[in-house]
Amino acid sequence: MTDYQASATAIIKAVGGKENVTELIHCSTRLRFTLANFDQADLDTLKKVPGVLGAVIATGQCQVIIGNDVVEMFDAVNAELGMLDAKKHQNKQKWTQVALDFIIGIFQPLVPAIAGGGILKSLLMLFAMLGWMSDKSSTYQILTFIGTAPLYFLPILVAITTAQKLKVNVLVAVSTVAALILPDMTTALTAGTQFMSLPVHNITYASQVFPAILCVLFYAVLEKYITKYCPKAIRIFFVPLLCMAIAVPVTLLVLGPAGYIFGEGFTAVILFLFNHFGWVATALLAAVLPFMVATGMHKAMIPYVVSSMSSIKSELLYLPASLAHNMSESGTCFAIAIRTKDKATRATAISAGISALFGITEPALYGITLQNKRAMISVMASSLVGGAYVGFVGLKAFALVGPGLASLTMYVDKTNAANLVHALWGFAISLILSFILGLVLWQDKKITETDDQKAMHVIGSEALTAPVSGQVIALTEVNDSVFSSGVLGDGIAIIPDNDELLAPVDGEIMMVYETQHALGLKTAGGAEILFHVGLDTVQLAGKFFDAQVQEGQQVKQGDVLLKFDLAQIKAAGFDPTVMMIVTSQSQQGIDLPTVMA
Repeated sequence: MTDYQASATAIIKAVGGKENVTELIHCSTRLRFTLANFDQADLDTLKKVPGVLGAVIATGQCQVIIGNDVVEMFDAVNAELGMLDAKKHQNKQKWTQVALDFIIGIFQPLVPAIAGGGILKSLLMLFAMLGWMSDKSSTYQILTFIGTAPLYFLPILVAITTAQKLKVNVLVAVSTVAALILPDMTTALTAGTQFMSLPVHNITYASQVFPAILCVLFYAVLEKYITKYCPKAIRIFFVPLLCMAIAVPVTLLVLGPAGYIFGEGFTAVILFLFNHFGWVATALLAAVLPFMVATGMHKAMIPYVVSSMSSIKSELLYLPASLAHNMSESGTCFAIAIRTKDKATRATAISAGISALFGITEPALYGITLQNKRAMISVMASSLVGGAYVGFVGLKAFALVGPGLASLTMYVDKTNAANLVHALWGFAISLILSFILGLVLWQDKKITETDDQKAMHVIGSEALTAPVSGQVIALTEVNDSVFSSGVLGDGIAIIPDNDELLAPVDGEIMMVYETQHALGLKTAGGAEILFHVGLDTVQLAGKFFDAQVQEGQQVKQGDVLLKFDLAQIKAAGFDPTVMMIVTSQSQQGIDLPTVMA
């Protein structure tokens, strides 16, 4: 179990301390910090915090990838941070980072509401298609209204998130935008109206995003300057009065049409690319999604998806491509879980595979894919093929949510039953192909330690450096059942490439076997470590081994414990694999001299 409080403290320290944090939000898998100085963030330290899968600085944020426990970690970090005062910081971000942070800050909080409403509507359409519910019933209609509400009132939701991001009066901002979607206002605009003899464009602002954003941005400027010059005695009503009276007409005359044109153009550009490149665009997007998700750049697609959902009520590029990618991550992880001999990798792969199957890919990406080239090849290849299929058939999505097993109803099309069938085929193609490729391509990773033994291995409660440089392999791969079965305890094995065995930690030498091919060390924490050089090397009767320590001697990490002639051991026909095992003779009842024979 992760100690969220301890991890929260470590995370805050690694991002530069509380004083460096100007804002903290979270999405479905990661904490998103806006920092005063991004140079103070230590990504390497962040990645080592328990419960953290990875860390990147992208899209104007320091993103700490947590996975499925993100809510619990966010609560712990938020409680530790307390109230933040962003205004006291001098933010050193580039303008591009500020812009991306602003966009994500507006659109990211919208996703749960839009996703919930979209999935509810898709479920209702599925029930109607299967004959489980009549689409003429009052129950169906009421539930449909509930699912429609988030998109219809999208300007209100956007007004809230934009006002929160700009730190202006949320309720006044909402009231300003609400005037745009009043039924009477909509009726007046439809019939044709004027403001001070100036014609007002007939635009339906319900479900629109960008007019609301521009309206609140303009309101924020008005609030700042009117508050500055307004007498304090009348500020409580006079500031919102002037702001609303000015902002709404300006939006109707200028900002609203500009935002509407931008939104329609934004969607039109994506549709143009799709119409001219078709399935190729979807296939390529699916193939590069691992890198986009890893850097957080996939969040930059949210404005397009929201705009597409509000204008054409569907989306046919990003979410179909995401289906292919998510299932590819899942299939590869399940294949690795079967192929790997490493228990930790298997546990990670199973958990990550299940998570990706339900649309959350960060655990798979940071736990498996990004760390292994063969896994990445499997994911990208199957994503490319799956993306090509869903692009070729023109798959459409009708809800903004991570595509997965539980959210497949997002592809239900009331006018085209084949759309869901295509989604199921895309699901199956990506999952099965990635599973097969994963089985074929996977090989357990061989880790070569540096000569100074910097690589750390957590065995039980001990964090140890490797005792000898070479290729680290799982203990289960050792060609001796006594070691590979784990009966002696947990540990690692190394195929050595030099002649010196070094102390992996400070401690006391407890035993040096008479043939000097094995010895024992006790750490300050009381753990007993067994070192065994080679298999069946007891038969050499001490030949080619030269112990540099004796029983009772205190040693420091990096001290030479044993020298051995690697070339001569190999020439004599013995396997030189070195085992380091954390064990306890008294607890396990093991006769070490017998084992070492």
